[in-house]
Amino acid sequence: MPCVIRLCALLLVFAFAPELGAETSPRVPFFYRDGLAPRDEWGRLYQSPFLTPTDAAPRYSVRFHYYLKGSRTLQRDPAYVGAVQNALRRLGYYCGNTDGIYSAEVSDAVARLQKNYGLQITGTLNVAVRRKLFLP
Repeated sequence: MPCVIRLCALLLVFAFAPELGAETSPRVPFFYRDGLAPRDEWGRLYQSPFLTPTDAAPRYSVRFHYYLKGSRTLQRDPAYVGAVQNALRRLGYYCGNTDGIYSAEVSDAVARLQKNYGLQITGTLNVAVRRKLFLP
């Protein structure tokens, strides 16, 4: 019984370890802390085999923080725009570089996504677009 208590205490310590940003904790290799990591419709994480310049940009480690931000704030965040560019590329709407800049190409790709899903076409990030891209 004491071993079970120690194991539970150890798991709690690792679960509430200090935030490590976009990196994986060296102490707990299975605990990934990237709030903008690509996910599918079931919420499963998957990773790209190559790095982009926005992977090193500062970001929140918990997805919940992004739900509290407005669309204009997120359009200025390089890490979030990089995640949007990767998600649009995955769905075939964007072919440019992942540079973290909300350019006219990104706006056009968002507008095409909005048109194909029957949303109001604005070319900006709104809650409906973020849901279609599986982003917070």
